[in-house]
Amino acid sequence: MSEHPTNLRETVRRRYAAAALQITEGGAACCGPQSTDADADADANEIFGPHLYTAHERGTLPAEAVTASLGCGNPTAVADLHEGERVLDLGSGGGIDVLLSARRVGPTGKAYGLDMTDEMLALARANQRKAGATNVEFLKGTMEAIPLPAHTIDVVISNCVINLSTDKPAVFAETFRVLIPGGRIGISDVIADDELTTTQRAERGDHAGCIAGALSFTEYRHSLEAAGFTDIHITPTHPIANGIHSAQIHATKPNP
Repeated sequence: MSEHPTNLRETVRRRYAAAALQITEGGAACCGPQSTDADADADANEIFGPHLYTAHERGTLPAEAVTASLGCGNPTAVADLHEGERVLDLGSGGGIDVLLSARRVGPTGKAYGLDMTDEMLALARANQRKAGATNVEFLKGTMEAIPLPAHTIDVVISNCVINLSTDKPAVFAETFRVLIPGGRIGISDVIADDELTTTQRAERGDHAGCIAGALSFTEYRHSLEAAGFTDIHITPTHPIANGIHSAQIHATKPNP
């Protein structure tokens, strides 16, 4: 990609800030492929957003939290959360996954949401108040420099956000750092077939549209291994574009 990483981050920030403001004003927003590839023109409502949550999950949350779901999966289901655990959601947006996580871990647990966009953080905190969630904290920051101490999180989740990072090795290293030994990740992300070049991925959708920044299956596994993760499982769930998939990723930080 020819665009400077700082410019790409600002492009992503502006896109999600606009989405948050639109939702706050009563509209809807979508993260999805913007492409001329006919195979990439599937209904975005079927592959991104609230459709990927159960009716029960949607019904227990503020409408704005549901509308603000822009992800490609349901990481709270992927992560298999337990009572008393501390959970961190990278790129928490309007807060749907944080609020669902908070209910799963209960009053003895805690759910953190991390986002770099002021408008999304304001929306998420408003949703937290509407939901009456007291075991939730939203933090401003980037996933390349997580503002939490080492060894403080049991589970890291994320929903179609890591692929947007321009420094994915830093994201995986920071995720590994904040996890306790034996901690795990359970995330949804966009992943490309190994055969697709970077150029071909970019042709299928822009960076802020969740596709151009996607790693391949092999690259994703190698990146997690380089950060120190073991027991890595990457499972595609549904197609997003030709050669591009939503996938569930599980991995563990080993005990010393």
